[in-house]
Amino acid sequence: MQSHELLDARRLIRQALSEDLVDSFDITTRLLIPGEARGTVRVVARKPGVLAGGELIPLVFQDLDPDVECRIAVRDGETLSPGQCVATLSGSISSLLTGERTVLNFLTLLSGVASLTHLYVTAANRPETQILDTRKTLPGLRSLQKYAVRCGGGVNHRVGLYDAVLVKDNHLAAWCGPFQKSLADAVRHVRASAPIGMVVEFEVDSLQQLQEILPESPDIVLLDNMSPAELEEAVALRNRIAPAVQLEASGGVSLETVARIAATGVDRISVGALTHSAAALDLGFDWEESAETGFSQLV
Repeated sequence: MQSHELLDARRLIRQALSEDLVDSFDITTRLLIPGEARGTVRVVARKPGVLAGGELIPLVFQDLDPDVECRIAVRDGETLSPGQCVATLSGSISSLLTGERTVLNFLTLLSGVASLTHLYVTAANRPETQILDTRKTLPGLRSLQKYAVRCGGGVNHRVGLYDAVLVKDNHLAAWCGPFQKSLADAVRHVRASAPIGMVVEFEVDSLQQLQEILPESPDIVLLDNMSPAELEEAVALRNRIAPAVQLEASGGVSLETVARIAATGVDRISVGALTHSAAALDLGFDWEESAETGFSQLV
């Protein structure tokens, strides 16, 4: 996990704990559990998948109760089998109960993203074609969701509107129309004006637009909602006119179609579903039985 992602994780953990506790305490646990009671719980996978967010488990308890001992058994990015132990947590039962939902909320969400990404990478079955995320992320959670994409074997697209140029159809409609400029003019203008070294990507929705833009050599051309046959023709055009330009397919991508799209020879496939539609991966807390707790499982 990169330094800015760790900073975001700490901020989000504090916010999550505040949502549960405000300026008070876990009243249910306070009423039922003796303050001195100690126990051990295992974080366990209920379904197969890929782990992401395990690094956040000790961060939660650093804020909640630094005396809780966290032993991580699976690293982020590793595959999970049903019943596999992800981590073992030992300490105050009250603290473990209070932190349970915060830990699982992060783990299930991020592992769901990593697991879905892994399915797309596997289904594409073409190492030369990268599977990328998009900016279609949950507000406030972008950096962690993009981290989870990497855990699943995917690649991050631009982080935001500031770190790469991506000229889409609405930009072109607003610029080319009023100023009577061509698509090639737009590429030249952006190339001349963008910061040195910044990636420049343009979206096209027809082979005619692609043929017009390729001689200007943007770094990447996004091929929007093209059929596999059109993508194959686009790759042939690129190879003939501007071999250094990368081609990215977007739109109409599913687990059923991604292999056919990858087989066209495009370099990149961007999939919004990785972050906006990933189902949570089922993980839970299992108590280790002891004479002191008398618990066998916490759902």
